[in-house]
Amino acid sequence: MRKTHMKKNVIAAAALLSIGLSGNVLATDIGVVVKIGGIPWFNAMEEGIENKAEELGVTAEMIGPVSADPSLQVQAIEDLIAKGVDVIGVVPNDEAALEPVLEKARNAGIKVISHEGPGLQNVDWNFELASAQGFGEAHAELLASKIEGAGKYAVFVGSLTVPLHNAWADAAIAWMEENRPDVELVGERYGVAENVDDSRATALDLMAANPDLKGFLAFGSQGPIGAGRAIEERRKVGEIFVLGPFSPGQGAKLVHSDVLTGGFMWNPMQAGEVFVTLGKMLVDGDEITAGTDIPGLGVIEPDAVNKDIITDNLLELNKGSVDELAAKGL
Repeated sequence: MRKTHMKKNVIAAAALLSIGLSGNVLATDIGVVVKIGGIPWFNAMEEGIENKAEELGVTAEMIGPVSADPSLQVQAIEDLIAKGVDVIGVVPNDEAALEPVLEKARNAGIKVISHEGPGLQNVDWNFELASAQGFGEAHAELLASKIEGAGKYAVFVGSLTVPLHNAWADAAIAWMEENRPDVELVGERYGVAENVDDSRATALDLMAANPDLKGFLAFGSQGPIGAGRAIEERRKVGEIFVLGPFSPGQGAKLVHSDVLTGGFMWNPMQAGEVFVTLGKMLVDGDEITAGTDIPGLGVIEPDAVNKDIITDNLLELNKGSVDELAAKGL
């Protein structure tokens, strides 16, 4: 009798342990791999991820590599696959480099969401808070309005493999060619805009080599900051205009001193929230269809064929808005 009773207790304990483990497995677990850690843009995104995870009662973390090396993103995703998460989110540095590991994740039953990755194939959905064409053209039009007469301008991107940065650059360059053919593009584009020091050094070199340089379009949050510091050093404020997306808290002083002309952005904190919201919806089996109202995105009209959800949530960066945006922690 005693042995039978003990055996029943062991079975009951094992069952309880199994239930507990099953509960952990069933709880939505989300890992988001971004381009690089430790910069204001992705710090804000991390805050959005953490806030929304707490609100929805899920587990979520952001992984920010120490550099924009695509292999580091691949390794981070491999680690999340091994961990057995339910959802992997990614802001890609190199789409082609990520396709095999994202395919592996999906084959393992993991939902995959990307942001700033409109060309990725191995995803459930990619979401954008601005269309690539509209974002690029808005910056080009603003630059054109500042430049008087003929001259030159340069374009920075995060790297030559960052898909969305290059799509913005394509749209901006095409707009300038059509509407301001008197303003010549220097080179093609420079992959430095995820690093302040690289952007600054490249801007200094370009100014030295092109005395008629009149503007920088920098797509990548550190690009405008670095280029701005360069024109400040060379005392070219008011002569050379710097535009692009940047973190308001990082660039506010440069905007008020006219070093940065401004630009457009979306809220990276909001993007972080969308990663978690959309991830939980996918795990819960919610349908993502035309007319679906997704917090952070609004009522959507998804492109099911290309797996894209594109909305218009642009914020303008200028003297009138930058302080308020910075006060929100952006």
